[in-house]
Amino acid sequence: MSKLYIVPTPIGNLEDMTFRAIRILKEVDLILAEDTRTSGKLLKHFEISTHMHSHHMHNEHKTVENVIARLQAGETIALISDAGTPAISDPGFLLTRACIENGVEVECLPGATAFVPALVNSGLPNDKFIFEGFLPDKKGRQTRYLALAEETRTMILYVSPHKLVKTLAEFCTYFGEDRPVSVSRELSKLHEENVRGTVREVLTHFEKTAPRGEIVVIVGGKPIVKEAKKNKIA
Repeated sequence: MSKLYIVPTPIGNLEDMTFRAIRILKEVDLILAEDTRTSGKLLKHFEISTHMHSHHMHNEHKTVENVIARLQAGETIALISDAGTPAISDPGFLLTRACIENGVEVECLPGATAFVPALVNSGLPNDKFIFEGFLPDKKGRQTRYLALAEETRTMILYVSPHKLVKTLAEFCTYFGEDRPVSVSRELSKLHEENVRGTVREVLTHFEKTAPRGEIVVIVGGKPIVKEAKKNKIA
């Protein structure tokens, strides 16, 4: 029976690949990969010989129709990204939506996602949170900051290393220098680092030490100020 499998891949440590993910990738008729060169190394490591096609943000709109046709013809297909769970700030949403609209079954395997360990080990409240992913580069960036400045839930953002210092400086402007923040980089890898403190403290750290690798930033929400109860005179 035709089916699209959404298969998470390790965000760094290959030991985080699940037995089920390996089996599915060996059994499907085709693997859609964000970068076939990157995924080729992963497949070779786990001795997976399934044929791959490229499926990334620049060709996603063009390839969806062909993939749906293959699925409707009875093939099983797996979608993977370079790292983590597809469709989380990676290609995958358009294809998933198209499958649902065309009556093709979609099954997403549980697995690696960068923001979950970053959130849990941040020490910030995680009972309620929002995932922002990458902020707009230019247009809409200030507008988004003004909205987030009023957000009371913990916020999760993805930030590229060369934009981290700039982003933390913007946090000082819109969130205040004392807002708690946690920056996690190279999660699950040999040089994993978690830097926690106020925005100013963390900014000072990365101004002295240039950040490298994949980065997840966790920001505390705006404190809720409770009004003091007025004393009633009997």
